[in-house]
Amino acid sequence: MRLHRRGLLTTGAAALAFTGLARQARAAADPAAETYINEVEGYGPLVADPNKLLDLPEGFSYRVISQGGETMDDGLLVPGQFDGMGCFALEGSRVALVRNHELKGSSALHRNWGPGGYHQERIGLLDVERAYDTYKDGRPLPGGTTTVIYDMATGETVRQHLSLAGTSTNCAGGITPWGSWLSCEETEEKPDNADVTRAHGYVFEVPATATGLVDPVPLKAMGRFDHEAVCVDPRTGILYQTEDKVDGLFYRFIPATRGRLIDGGRLQAMAFRDARGADSSNNDDRLWSVGDWREVVWIDMEDVDSPNDDLRKRGHAAGATLVSRGEGLHWGDGEMYLTATSGGPIQRGQILRYVPSRFEGNLGERLRPGRIQLFVESTDEKVMNMGDNIIVAPWGHLIVCEDNYSSEIRNHLRGVTPDGKLYTIGRNVFLGNSEFAGAVFSPDGGTLFVNIQYPGITLAITGPWDAIRT
Repeated sequence: MRLHRRGLLTTGAAALAFTGLARQARAAADPAAETYINEVEGYGPLVADPNKLLDLPEGFSYRVISQGGETMDDGLLVPGQFDGMGCFALEGSRVALVRNHELKGSSALHRNWGPGGYHQERIGLLDVERAYDTYKDGRPLPGGTTTVIYDMATGETVRQHLSLAGTSTNCAGGITPWGSWLSCEETEEKPDNADVTRAHGYVFEVPATATGLVDPVPLKAMGRFDHEAVCVDPRTGILYQTEDKVDGLFYRFIPATRGRLIDGGRLQAMAFRDARGADSSNNDDRLWSVGDWREVVWIDMEDVDSPNDDLRKRGHAAGATLVSRGEGLHWGDGEMYLTATSGGPIQRGQILRYVPSRFEGNLGERLRPGRIQLFVESTDEKVMNMGDNIIVAPWGHLIVCEDNYSSEIRNHLRGVTPDGKLYTIGRNVFLGNSEFAGAVFSPDGGTLFVNIQYPGITLAITGPWDAIRT
């Protein structure tokens, strides 16, 4: 396995910014003690990583390209809590990775993992006027995005800088066809319940080509709630959004102007056409089975800025379907896939597949509505354990990032075939068993970039992706 020349965050000066975090780490459980039950062979058994970071199948290797605590080109430190991420082609062999940092404004611990450093020693390098929000003492909140410029030809990180500042709990998001990253706040903090000065729970747009901080403009028409991920249908320009709540909803946003989200639009919530107010989770009562399809309708949402933090409750009361912790969301071939992290009878996750109507967003969809399918449902936590971020790989399979909280079962990267069978791609064997997040392929399909959230590591994985065995 290849490690980047800068080494791991557990050594060197980079570790200093996360000393408090490192003290909480515990040794990883022995991965050899785990039992793996895969329905297809995939790439074969995993090989133990001598560096104790990431186990991969034979023939695959990784490179560490960015770590929390490193000094960026703007003088600030790479924040911790890496989460969702998008990859964009630049000139020549370079790509831009726009990466979220899930640092919660009201967390006393998280404020020390922000770009200002563990003791806020560099916070003066951040222009407060360019931050969306501050603590009540005037310091910028730690959440936001960083942009990493990576050279695919040389395997080197060329540049890193802060690109969105002063937001909170930036979890997932999504890329747009017009070359930007939509960063989502998974929080509803506001001044009367947290140490912040503005309301949170919005989507922010970050152009991939930005060379510094962007103007932090909340896209309020897209709703205020615990945002997780966003996906754009390139055919219609309609956006879809997940909500990370056990009683969350699945939303769509029809922009007033395609490609200009700042112009506003119409927010709606999904409902099963024949079962208004249904719970899709199967947690208690089985509503549907794997392979089942349901036709849907979309309910207009009112007062989407939701000052009372009740958007999902009002939507459900109007008939919207519950989705248990909707998280990852990604566009495929004329359809999209989303994860419900706590769905299923053992609450270890579901994958849903949505096929838009050929008349999506228009009157014709009343006669030919969109349809949603229960595609995968975990009945064994060793096969799929709380899938979170999700992407469609170049060869048409899904790749799912696990985010479980077990001290015994490691988090994995899982593959899912078009007929819903699972296999294992990688296993986190680093300290703390943190979640995988932000999986995304390079434009040429040869490199899988992925984050290990704690303590903040971005990896570039290469190997014989075309050698999949199903």
